[in-house]
Amino acid sequence: MSTVRLGINPLTWTNDDLPSLGADTPLEVCLEEGREAGFAGFELGNKFPRTPEVLSRVLGRYDLELVSGWYSARLLERSPEEEIAAIQEHLGLLKACGAKVMVFCEVSRCIHGHQALPLSRRPLLSDADWERLTTGLDAVGDYLKEQGIQLAYHHHLGTVVESQQDVERMLDSTGDSVGLLLDFGHLSGAGGDPLAVARRYAARINHVHCKDLRLPVLEELRNRDKSFLDGVLDGLFTVPGDGNVDFLPALTHLYEAGYRGWLVVEAEQDPEVAHPLTYARMGYRNLRALAEQAGFTVAD
Repeated sequence: MSTVRLGINPLTWTNDDLPSLGADTPLEVCLEEGREAGFAGFELGNKFPRTPEVLSRVLGRYDLELVSGWYSARLLERSPEEEIAAIQEHLGLLKACGAKVMVFCEVSRCIHGHQALPLSRRPLLSDADWERLTTGLDAVGDYLKEQGIQLAYHHHLGTVVESQQDVERMLDSTGDSVGLLLDFGHLSGAGGDPLAVARRYAARINHVHCKDLRLPVLEELRNRDKSFLDGVLDGLFTVPGDGNVDFLPALTHLYEAGYRGWLVVEAEQDPEVAHPLTYARMGYRNLRALAEQAGFTVAD
């Protein structure tokens, strides 16, 4: 039996790209409500302490584990050696606090944090750029593997690896030390098929974000040429079971392929519109039901 654990990202309460969302919400409220909703762990956000001892103490107070944490890479701007040097503090924090994967995203030229730039302006790479990126990913992935941490590449709207074609090119051009974070919402938002990616790359998928997507909002975003952050404010994303993404086929395939790891609710919304505890509870309930229907055993 494949066992998974359910985690959550603090974006339900407070937003890293739009710090005004949930700005006044203390970290302790996020952790207390996340645990109350049923989650076993949290990913990092901008309100979390970055000292291992302090972070472990804060999480332990709520009987929570550290799932992972986002790392903004710039392999198109610096050498693999420079990237490995830059990653040390974050790597040390993850290792000391028991995380097994690093959420890794190349943010050079990205536009997802710029509200004035529409998603249609997202960066595209030349063949030379792809060669540089994938060579760097191999080097960093190999290094992280030596350190006992898996690189989990996060394809993301508004970045250089956005579409299913991008994901395929990245994975086909790198070795096994470069894993994939399968994000249902971002892949669906880019017109991709989570089941097709799961079927082709199940062995490379080492982390999963269960972000749901409202297709009418996506259609409006594309038609009106809006930005990623405008989409967030318009309610593009939500928790599993509250949007239009069909999670079950890909989750079932991951179960059959032996996936063991975290399934993480990552639903960036305006907390003034989407009450965080209400949506955290809904996300846990719906994701647990989906995971169990797919065949997984959910560890508490």
